[in-house]
Amino acid sequence: MPPKKAAPETSNVVRFGKVKGNLKMGVVGLPNVGKSSLFNLLTEQAAAAENYPFCTINPEESRCAVPDERYDYLCNVWTPPSKYPAYLQVTDIAGLIKGAAEGQGLGNAFLSHIQAVDGIYHVVRAFDNDDVIHVDDSVDPIRDLETILGELCLKDMEFLKKAVAAEEMAVKKGGGKYKLSPLFNDTMEKVRKMLSESIPIASGEWSNAEVELIKEKVSLITTKPVIYLVNLTAADYLRRKNKWLGKIAAWVAAHGGGPIIPMSVEHEQAIWNAKKAGEAPPEGASILPKIITTGYSALNLSYYFTAGEKEVRAWCIPTGCLAPQAAGVIHTDFERGFIKGEIVAFEDFKALSQGTKSMAAVKAAGKYRIEGKSYVMQDGDIAHWQFNVTAAPKKK
Repeated sequence: MPPKKAAPETSNVVRFGKVKGNLKMGVVGLPNVGKSSLFNLLTEQAAAAENYPFCTINPEESRCAVPDERYDYLCNVWTPPSKYPAYLQVTDIAGLIKGAAEGQGLGNAFLSHIQAVDGIYHVVRAFDNDDVIHVDDSVDPIRDLETILGELCLKDMEFLKKAVAAEEMAVKKGGGKYKLSPLFNDTMEKVRKMLSESIPIASGEWSNAEVELIKEKVSLITTKPVIYLVNLTAADYLRRKNKWLGKIAAWVAAHGGGPIIPMSVEHEQAIWNAKKAGEAPPEGASILPKIITTGYSALNLSYYFTAGEKEVRAWCIPTGCLAPQAAGVIHTDFERGFIKGEIVAFEDFKALSQGTKSMAAVKAAGKYRIEGKSYVMQDGDIAHWQFNVTAAPKKK
């Protein structure tokens, strides 16, 4: 019997990602694929969405509430005056075109805006409409996917060359005291080869040491998680058919994978217009909640709840966060003087409290737990922290 394969350490996009709460998703794509219109719908803003390239010159930033029935349930139970859901930060980045990495269009500035976000919503146009011009004069999602990925890889190659040059300069200034490590040379050559073949870095097989080296030495766009949003006509979206979907799925699978969400700006706009007019919505549910929650998860974010008479709030934390750090999201004193957490899983609270605010049945069932510093927070935990701070924090 052959030996069992070792389990992967964790997914690459998580390993390359930042460990913080205020992460951002950037909306990326060619001009006139529906980016800014989608951004407007996601954030209920009135950012410009005109029918010509480069209308969005500066990245628009906003946030959208993360839909969650658990949060809604807690708000209905407690009916507090203050309510704070979890939020996803979203940036609308102006359209890229072929040659952006060399400065075509307004490319270099836009590529730097992509580098500044933590995950990517890649909007792909798969609808025909003579009234909405395409920057390449025809609709071909595979060509568009190749264009965007090619530009991102070219920009990453530029970042790579600068990082290698900086390391070589540091060695030169050291006057022979040290030299480039084999790990650095081998890792950077592996990165260079992948980028030259337009392969996203996140799709490679990397050791922990290689991941940490890349994160330390060079910030690469293609290490970011990508969610592909395929913009269809309303008719195609509702009938769940489009001639490009199979080809797009095959392309994504061959280029690092990632979630693919068929959607329709046309359909979402009709839902929004009906809502504003107080009319019945058109047939077919909105896909925006799924887009938001998928983006939130792609950034390796989760949240826990605090609930009481005055406030119900979802607190954003990195997935896998320990209790003291989760408490510190509320205030640094909570982490510094952490004593314990009183924790109940949302599902236990809902099942046992039966729509009341009382924790009596939860405690009687042994589901109201006391957790210490080593407890790993679970998404949807309801927490109450106990802490004690008697002295000022030590100066570093």
